[in-house]
Amino acid sequence: MRRILFPALAVAAGLINANALDAEVALRSWPQWRGPAFNGTAPQGSAPTTWSETENVKWKFKIPGKGSASPIVWEDQVFILTAIESAKPDAAQATPPPAVEPPPAGDQPRRGGGGGRSEKPTTPVQFVIISLDRKTGKPLWQKTAREQVPHEGHHRDHGFASGSPVTDGEHVFAHFGSFGLFCYDMKGNLVWEKDLGDMQTRNSFGEGTSPALHGSTIVVNWDHEGEDFIVALDKKTGKEIWRQKRDEPTTWSTPLVVEHGGKAQVVVAATNKIRSYDLATGAPIWECGGMTLNVVPTPIAEGGRLYAISGFRGAALLAIQLGRTGDLTGTDAIAWQHGKATPYVPSPLLVNGRLCFYSGNTGILSCFDAATGKPLIEAQRIEALLGGVYASPVSADGRIYLVGRDGKTVVIKQADKIEILATNKLDDRIDASPAIVGKNIFLRGHQSLYCIGE
Repeated sequence: MRRILFPALAVAAGLINANALDAEVALRSWPQWRGPAFNGTAPQGSAPTTWSETENVKWKFKIPGKGSASPIVWEDQVFILTAIESAKPDAAQATPPPAVEPPPAGDQPRRGGGGGRSEKPTTPVQFVIISLDRKTGKPLWQKTAREQVPHEGHHRDHGFASGSPVTDGEHVFAHFGSFGLFCYDMKGNLVWEKDLGDMQTRNSFGEGTSPALHGSTIVVNWDHEGEDFIVALDKKTGKEIWRQKRDEPTTWSTPLVVEHGGKAQVVVAATNKIRSYDLATGAPIWECGGMTLNVVPTPIAEGGRLYAISGFRGAALLAIQLGRTGDLTGTDAIAWQHGKATPYVPSPLLVNGRLCFYSGNTGILSCFDAATGKPLIEAQRIEALLGGVYASPVSADGRIYLVGRDGKTVVIKQADKIEILATNKLDDRIDASPAIVGKNIFLRGHQSLYCIGE
């Protein structure tokens, strides 16, 4: 337990404001996208193995509006983001917007426009953050950060509230992309807001990256079909610390902050290059090619290595040694790589030395030894997940939770072979990734947020 807990505690301490908070609080919370250690694990969590609509549901909160942002949790507060569209007078008779399909094979991302295949919005949308009581599910406060007509639409499976919030226990940061970054205190009072402009996403697929928080700095990546940049802001004031230009098509991957050699660096995986920047100055440290188009999964770092992965129109997984500088493409800085059955939307899970990931958006699972690249489980289909997956896998207490889009969750053992412990079904559809805190798992569906606990 000591070998597992102490490294996770150190990572968690580096990803939050260690000056103001006890890292132990962060470790037993879920303060950001992918959890306290940014790898999908809950080191102090122990969620139930079985549940249904009538079993082990502690509470269920009906979410106004739509969104796929994952919930985050700090102590007794649960935070979710949502987008509430104003009702049209003839909403019942309105013609639904056309489905947005991927571009034909061979198309490359276009600069200067989002493709525009989805219907242009005509009604205002409220961009909302909600705080719930973790014990009861009752709303503590609800704030509308902004209300406006969006400048472009989104993918039919997407929405206007897809990036997850992040908290340091003193403030909670709600990122709505083109519609602003907002800092609230834990009682819902607005501290500051920042408008970074309007994105033009590829084919109007929509926005979805989450901010990364480290110490006193919050980082936002801004890759789209216009001028790209990555920006670091002072979390207390919203004042810009540095900004670096980038050259990428639309990227949905969330930045990862990792410490190596006593220095913090922020890494973004994208189509042209994976790039690392000095967190303090924004100066480039290293870069590496090798990803596919439309990069969505967030990288993971552990033990001096960074694992970057993507899987749209191809497959790519690179294990990159940290501590190098310059262009690492094709060098011995690549400890190992894999070119089959990697994920499109879901991010990977790294637990007890095992790197686990899906193939595309399907329930086909692989787990590799993170140190050597040896496959332990290679592209094995989980029949209960035939409905597809968007949610990223999470883990706690020797178990891995695999959530399907049709509301099924398959629970397996952390092992070198697939051993299914339970298959659970809720009535809602689920695209958001779960959060595990204490003895609860929080599942955000299209309609409701569930708190599952015995």
